[in-house]
Order: sequence, then C-alpha cells, then structure tokens
Amino acid sequence: MTETAHALGASGTFWELVERRADLTPDRPFLIQDDRTLTFGELRDRGERVAAGLRDMGVRPGTVVAWQLPTRIETVLLSFALTRIGAVQSPVIPFYRDREVGFALRGSEAEFFAVPGTWRGFDHTAMAARLTADRPVTVFEAYDSLPDGDPAVLPPPPADGTAVRWIYWTSGTTSDPKGVLHTDRSLIAGGSCLAHALRLSADDIGSVAFPFAHVGGPDYAVMLLLYGFPAVLFEHFAMPGALAEYRRHGVTVAGGSTAFYSMFLAEQRRTPDRKPVPTLRLLAGGGAPKPPELYHAVVREMGVQLTHGYGMTEVPMITMGDPEDTAEHLAGTEGRPPAGMEIRITDEDGEPLPRGTDGEVRLRGAAVCAGYLDPVASAAVFDAEGFLITGDVGHVRESGHLVLTGRLKDIIIRKGENISAKEIEDLLHRHPDVGDTAVIGLPDRERGELVCAVVEQPAGAGPLTLAQVTAYLRAEGLSVHKLPERLEVVDALPRNEALRKVLKYRLRERFS
Repeated sequence: MTETAHALGASGTFWELVERRADLTPDRPFLIQDDRTLTFGELRDRGERVAAGLRDMGVRPGTVVAWQLPTRIETVLLSFALTRIGAVQSPVIPFYRDREVGFALRGSEAEFFAVPGTWRGFDHTAMAARLTADRPVTVFEAYDSLPDGDPAVLPPPPADGTAVRWIYWTSGTTSDPKGVLHTDRSLIAGGSCLAHALRLSADDIGSVAFPFAHVGGPDYAVMLLLYGFPAVLFEHFAMPGALAEYRRHGVTVAGGSTAFYSMFLAEQRRTPDRKPVPTLRLLAGGGAPKPPELYHAVVREMGVQLTHGYGMTEVPMITMGDPEDTAEHLAGTEGRPPAGMEIRITDEDGEPLPRGTDGEVRLRGAAVCAGYLDPVASAAVFDAEGFLITGDVGHVRESGHLVLTGRLKDIIIRKGENISAKEIEDLLHRHPDVGDTAVIGLPDRERGELVCAVVEQPAGAGPLTLAQVTAYLRAEGLSVHKLPERLEVVDALPRNEALRKVLKYRLRERFS
C-alpha cells in the first residue's frame, strides 16, 4: 500500500475518507457510467447536497433508510449521502421480491425506503406500497433524481466509526434472512485489505458489474477512495453486450465471482485470436467456489492473472489471492488473510487444530461484523474468545494459505449469492405433487453452484417437470435467482436409520 493509501485507510468513517480523497485529487474520476463521470470532488460536493435534501425529508443521524437500487452513480451518491448524515442504511439486492424485501423492511424497522420505480419490467414502487401499507414508511424513487438541499443546514459529519450504521441481509442456513450489522470501521477494514491484497495503483481502472447493494459495494468503493482510481459501473451486466464499455473505458481490473470469470473466458474462446478487453490485466473476486482448472484456463487462454478470495456478508474480506503468488496457491487456495485477520481452525468443540488439519473456520479481526439484528443469533455466532463461527470447513497450510473443503451450513452459493435450501424446501413441501424434497447445490463451472431440487412424490401424483416447479415457486414469491435449475425425481430420499434425516451428501454424490 502507498503512504497515501495507508493514511486514508486510517479513516474512522466513510465520510472522512471521502473528504480526504476529495482534498487530494478532486478532479480525478471516481465513477464512470455510459457517458457520465463523477469525480472525487463531486462525490463530496453532490453528496452533501443529497444529504441536505434527505435531511429536509426528515432523515437524521440514526434514522434507518432501506434502499433497493441498481448499480448506478445515483445509488452510490445516495449511499454516501447517508454516511454524511450518519443514518443507518439497509441495502437490499435489487432482484429481491416481496418475501425478502418485506422481511428486510420489518426487521430493520426502516423509516424510509428508496426504490428505482419500474426497473427491468418490475414495479418496485408498487411492491413498496404493498409492503408498507400497514406502517409509516416514506417511500421515494431514486433512480435518476435524488433529494437536493443546501449543505449549510447540515451538522458536522459523524465522527464515530464504530457505531452500527449498516444492515446487510443474508439468508444463511435458515429460510428467513439475517440482518448483519456493520460499522464504517469494519467495512473500511475490509476494503483496505482488498486494496492491499490486489496490489492496485492509481493508474488502474476498475469495474463494478455486481449489485452495489451487495456488501462488496462499499468494499470496492473504499478501494477506489484509497488509491484514487475510477471504476466503470454496470447497471445490468450481460455478455457480450458489456464488452464495449470495458473496451471503451480501458478497464484493467474486472471480475466479481466465479460466474464472471467463466463469462470472460467464454468470450475469449469465441475469438481466440483477439482479446475481448485488450487493457484487462487482472480478474479478481470471491463469493463462490473457484475450480482450479478455471484459474489455469483463464491464465492460459486470456493471458491475464486471476486472484480469488474468501468473504461473506459477515466478513466481506477474509483472505485474498496475491497476484504475485505461485500458480499452485492461486489455483488451489483462497489466499492468505491480511494483517489483523485471525483465522482459527477448530474441532466441533471449538478447540484449535494444528495447521494442515481440516476443521471449522473461525474468524476474528477488524473486518468482522458486529453481529446480527437478532440478539439470539448474534450471541450464537461468536465463541467465548470473540471468534465468529463461520460453519465453513477447511485448513490452513504452513504457508498461511487457506483451503476451504466444505460447509457445515446448508446453503448454496450461486453466482456469489447465498441461497437457503430450507426456504425452497419449505415452499416445495406445499406443492400437492411433492411428498418430500431436498434442495442441494451442485458444482457448476459458470455459477459456482447450481440449485437442484430432489423430489420424492406421493402415491398417485402425476409427472412433475422443472417448468412446473419453477412456475409454482415464482407464484409463491421466490426470487428468480433462487429458482432450481435442475429437478431430480427419486423413488425415495436417502435417510439415516436413527431420526430418518435426509442424507444430502449422498444426493450430492449421486447427482454431481
């Protein structure tokens, strides 16, 4: 990290980071989208005007503001304006629907809710009206216009970076989402670690092709603020259409998760004699398993480096591959933790295990969340020494590199997003042609994992197709990204002899 980045990384709050960067390089671009550019100076100045407009609406320090917006310059401005006020913000992924959004609004006790209006054919304003009909929530549209006011009305920005000001949502192992509590300090720590691990510079041009509402959004923004380089934003990412913008703006760093690597590789294979993005030098990301062969194919065929990391909503930056590491480490591990991140591998009783031995992964460090909205769940996720219990299984090599080998949590990670198997199972159990079901994740080169529903039918039930299953789940309000991509109908689900519990590992072995 440069001296400047180190100094900026010591910032206690997001707004302090904005002000320091704006003072250093006010005219350098921060965000690029289509023909629009937002400089670091404009982030500060326009951010204050939006903050003043929000204050005129009634937003104050501690006010909970939920927002469900696509990846746009306006979205980032709104989020930073909320940090200027010291509000508590609850970002919601834009493709979530009534079930998840309603839970987030109720759980966070949001007083304001920003939506994009009708976006990609779905009326978010109408959904917001349905979900807030029984309680006082101010719904406002913030797609291409934002509140505006006189910054003179603003009090000084918040100075405490350890106060909880972020609520992110993750499905985890249960059918209901969990509200993950973060502070400015924890998110800045995660972004600082990411910036350091990737060895980027002020000459780079990044890209944000994933939802900014993901916890990776502020992670990435911190990296831009620390090093003073811009990122190209993609409101909707699809190949090959996105390639023109990558080429137009000379993007050097791209990625997001395993699915993104696969899409870039597919484009390279369509035109093996020409690079899809000539300026691209690094693919980076995390959030889903990365097959070693995918790493080797990207490096060999695209001629760029690939670094992959390990993170979660509770701890957005845990480990990251180093671009200067060995090919074996980059292909076969999740990288090493940064300074200040402790990884402890334990047995089922929480006792530490020696290096090289598989066990449960536990974490402690500045980037770890403050817990959950639910105090019971929050108490259960930390052990007596303050380590967060991840439920993931792996080991640490003598070199310090982390290798993940499985998960205790029954979740599926598809394109970097956690999907609760239980949520889908609970809905499928209501279907008249489903007797019992088990939903599992199966390895998939492009998505990391795909969702597979294995169904045991009751006597006399008619044939069941994947199209019927997905139509039913859509009607039940399940988000599109959680829909099964594969259906297997079996005579009987495998079960143990004691409690007749379904043995999912046998299903994964059978259908992988």
